[in-house]
Amino acid sequence: MTSFDDLLSQVPIAQIAAKLGVDEKTATTAVQAALPTLLGGLQANATKPEGAAGLVGALDNHGDLVEGEGQVDIDKVDVADGSKIVENVFGTEKNTVISALGATEGTGGNDLIAKLMPILAPIVLAYLAKQMTGGGGNATQAPTQSSGGGIGDVLGGLLNGSGKSGGIGGAIGEALAKNAGGALGNVLGGLFGGKR
Repeated sequence: MTSFDDLLSQVPIAQIAAKLGVDEKTATTAVQAALPTLLGGLQANATKPEGAAGLVGALDNHGDLVEGEGQVDIDKVDVADGSKIVENVFGTEKNTVISALGATEGTGGNDLIAKLMPILAPIVLAYLAKQMTGGGGNATQAPTQSSGGGIGDVLGGLLNGSGKSGGIGGAIGEALAKNAGGALGNVLGGLFGGKR
């Protein structure tokens, strides 16, 4: 079942902490703030036909990162590719997103978030690719209508999450609540509103 907890379980927190030179608590807080934001940005892009088509195309290049059970090996993550994904998802709002997440309590600041996002982005796409193809279909055959079709449904499921585990909605709410300036809410609100 697609869930935020399932996605989070794929993220190699210990490896990320070691790579970024921070403790696991800081890495966990940063990941828990950044993941919902990335998913929110992807969902906003998937609501546009060209965005959904581009996202589905990108998924085909990332499916092999999340194989079988267990966490992703961080050494297999293409950070340069991740930077392009983050750029595509947030566009001109990228620095605002990084600043907002960096200002969120316990995330380690802007530099850490700027290094973390390109690591997380390929993991998120790999997870989405696995969910799309695991459902018995081919990612490239997903509909591209404005609803986002298959990819929109998967992202919607992740964003809505189940109330039992708090889901990603709770994670976004928590990240927004900790972000005193509200900049993150404004950016995601703008993305969802189509203001790019």
